[in-house]
Parts: sequence; C-alpha cells; structure tokens
Amino acid sequence: MNTGSWRTVDIVVAAVIAVAFGVVFWAWNLVWAATGPLFGALPASQYLLYGIWLIPAVLGGLIIRKPGAALFTELVAAVVSALLGSQWGLDTLISGVIQGGAAEIVFALFRYRSWTAAVAVLAAAATALGAWIHDMPLYYPEAGIGAWAVFLVFMVLGAVAVAGYGSWLLMRALAQAGALGAFPSGQTHRA
Repeated sequence: MNTGSWRTVDIVVAAVIAVAFGVVFWAWNLVWAATGPLFGALPASQYLLYGIWLIPAVLGGLIIRKPGAALFTELVAAVVSALLGSQWGLDTLISGVIQGGAAEIVFALFRYRSWTAAVAVLAAAATALGAWIHDMPLYYPEAGIGAWAVFLVFMVLGAVAVAGYGSWLLMRALAQAGALGAFPSGQTHRA
C-alpha cells in the first residue's frame, strides 16, 4: 500500500467527509444539549452518545489510508462545527486535533497497512481516550478520578460502537456500492 503523497481525490474526499460531519457535529451539538437532562441521574452515561463526534477520524483514516487522513478529517470537521456555532467555541478545534491525532497513532502503529474492524475499533477507543484526557479536567474538574473513570467507560463504549465498528461498516457499505473505487478501501471491500 502506497502511503506516499496525497492525490487530489484524497484531499477532495477527505474534505467532503469532514464538511459533511462538521454539519452533523453542529446538529449533534444541539442533540447533546437537548438530551442532557435525560441523563441527570448518571451524567456520564450521556457519553454513550459521544461517538458521533469521533467518526471522521476513524472513517477518514479507513477510506483515505494515508498518514494524516484521520487528523485532517477530524480537524476540518471541528472547524466546520466551530464556524457553524459550536457551543464549545475554539475548544472544538483542540478536540479535533486530539481526537484525530489519537486515531493517527493507532493507524501508524499498524503502519497504515491494516484496515480491519479491530483496527477501526482500536482507533475509535484511542479517540475516546484522547477526548477523555482533554474533557475531564476541563469540563469536570471537581468530579475526581473515580467519576472520570465512569465517564471513560461510557466514552469508550460509545466510540467503539459508533465511531469504530460503525465507521468500518460505513466504509464497507460505500465500497460495496462502488463509491470508493478510486481508493484501496474500495478495491479491498467490493462485494
């Protein structure tokens, strides 16, 4: 697998994924705010919904299969979300860098050569861990490490199911539909 320079199609598809998910992020921000009271008894359980914000990092990496794809798609999605009015402002960009960077680490550990569901799940778990390291001291400084551990469990579960396995299934479905013919992901997962 050539992990060399990016082609124009790589940049365009990564940008399309990122912009589409930036809009999804904006809508998901509203869902997050609206559903908060439903999780009042156990606020950490709302983090089962967190995985939506981690999809571009995993999906971008799975489709583009080049160094930087996970970081690029997650960061650009965060930029779009911030420009549309994310309630977290510029911190959204920091989150995008951390989450995309965490997925990059996993893809790099596999030398950008393994694109299995297991690798997607590991990348998603890493994005959740990165988000947790960022979010807990910033948004829940008074909670303490015990409560933070509960948040981590919910974040990882949501990330693995939605951003990990969900992204892998979405990539396979796109490949089987013929939408990824210009990518190794499209050639590997044809029906």
